[in-house]
Amino acid sequence: MSSPEAGPPASPTTETDRRTAVLDSALATFARFGYRRTSMEEVARAAHISRPGLYFLFSSKQALFRAAAAQALERDIAAVEHVLADAHRPLAERLVEAFDQWAGRYVGPLARDVAVLIEDNPDLLGELALTAPRRFEELITDAIAVESGQATATSRAQTMISASIGLKHQAATRGVYLERLKAAVHLLVP
Repeated sequence: MSSPEAGPPASPTTETDRRTAVLDSALATFARFGYRRTSMEEVARAAHISRPGLYFLFSSKQALFRAAAAQALERDIAAVEHVLADAHRPLAERLVEAFDQWAGRYVGPLARDVAVLIEDNPDLLGELALTAPRRFEELITDAIAVESGQATATSRAQTMISASIGLKHQAATRGVYLERLKAAVHLLVP
């Protein structure tokens, strides 16, 4: 039986929310300072948690980085799945929004740091560095195939992804990225 001072046990939702917040803080801290220059102490401070508490949740900086990147990539993929599932909207509109969820939010001087952090540390991410982009390509390909047939879906999806990567590195703002991406999508989707 717990003592009155201990309070009620933490609910799973509260623990999940806390973990999510810690991982969000960690990713922002890694993006700000880079993987090598970020310490567990800095992450703990940013997450408003003690360093021992952080180590209780994550055994190492690498484990923390992997979990933070995985959470971000899983969120992005879930958002893309949700957008593409809305068959009542035109395909071109859904594709632009899907690319915005996957890459557009990482365009611009401050947001770019997160994408660069993940792209620059594939060895720390392991298999995740390959599986998330592959899943994104599958989702885009499947959405195109439903409307245009499988014959050209793969090449169209790959071309859109290549265009998005180029635009992400060229566009100064998310608005410019989206404007140019819309043009690319309209060229590739009838």
